[in-house]
Amino acid sequence: MTVPKEAETFVGGPDKPVTMAVVAYGGVRPFQLSVPCEIFGEKHCDGVETELWVCAIEAGPLRTSAGFIIDTAHGLEDIPSANVVFIPSWHFPYKPPPRDLVDALMAAHANGAIIVGLCLGAYVLAELGLLDGKRATTHWAFSDDFRRRFPAVELDEKVLYVDEGTVLTSAGVTAGVDCCLHLARRLFGARRANWIARNVLALPHRAGGQIQFIDRPLAENLRDIRLRDMIEDIVQHLGRKYTIDSMAARLGMSRRSFTRHFQQTMGMSFSVWLGNERLTLAQRNLEATDDSVEQIALDAGFGSPLTFRVQFQKRLGVSPRQWRRSFRGAGEHAARRSATEDKAQSGASAPPMEAVSTIVLPVESVRQELLNPVQPLGSRPVNISR
Repeated sequence: MTVPKEAETFVGGPDKPVTMAVVAYGGVRPFQLSVPCEIFGEKHCDGVETELWVCAIEAGPLRTSAGFIIDTAHGLEDIPSANVVFIPSWHFPYKPPPRDLVDALMAAHANGAIIVGLCLGAYVLAELGLLDGKRATTHWAFSDDFRRRFPAVELDEKVLYVDEGTVLTSAGVTAGVDCCLHLARRLFGARRANWIARNVLALPHRAGGQIQFIDRPLAENLRDIRLRDMIEDIVQHLGRKYTIDSMAARLGMSRRSFTRHFQQTMGMSFSVWLGNERLTLAQRNLEATDDSVEQIALDAGFGSPLTFRVQFQKRLGVSPRQWRRSFRGAGEHAARRSATEDKAQSGASAPPMEAVSTIVLPVESVRQELLNPVQPLGSRPVNISR
């Protein structure tokens, strides 16, 4: 993974929300436009503080692809000052972005903004050169055209989204929801991202990729179904031990065939995927439970607390306890731990997690380290904050 330059840190909070600009243009598809607006423009839970602007790149009201008119209070001049900029798809047949949009996006990028190309929005990022030498994805139906136009980009049409630090791209249409929820998880933590997902009735994390929607021979489709069933079972029982040989045998495949098929389908090796899922579960449990680090390590399948701590530190740049304090607040965690112990001593049960309504904002000095993108195990953490 290419490591982007470090940028000025931005941290959202009641007094300083994360500012987000959504590019609007004539012919924009309403669903694509609405995805970042719904995920980040609504107050889904405490601790997610954003200010969202829909920025028109053309003068006057804009007509969407569905025929209705939208009018906005923001324009190109607001894009360079945003912390995050979304390009919700783009024109097809393709036409290069206008010069003033290019200038605005490059200014935002130079200021340290995260630029997100949803669906065909990846074309705009590629046109700007922001994807050269990087992995990216877009709608699978346009993968051949994208490769012809932008050979310097490492396109992976099998995945739902790709996070390259300061630039993110998503596959087609509903994959924009997955990409935005991933970004919410990266910026605000798994617990709050899960609340957002619950409110919009979306899965917090979808297994698999857009490869399941590509037309392929029947035999391969049947094998993909079996693989998806296996993946769903693993995600539900991450505390168990899994090996490549046992998974290959479960699907009636050789080790070599399973390894190749999993890589082609998921866009990563089985060991990297399994490590990602285990860390994601551990993150959620650190944020949402009072379980000990040792118990969380076992529940997520790490085998030993030491292995868990080493992998967590390598992946996220902080210890599990720092992560818990950052996304829960040290005072809140201590108070809840004390309350739980008091209840246990008196023989009463602890209150459910949902009963706690106050979420303490993260400690700024730690959270700056937590704005790194989720990467495969062993990847160097990337500071992309502004």
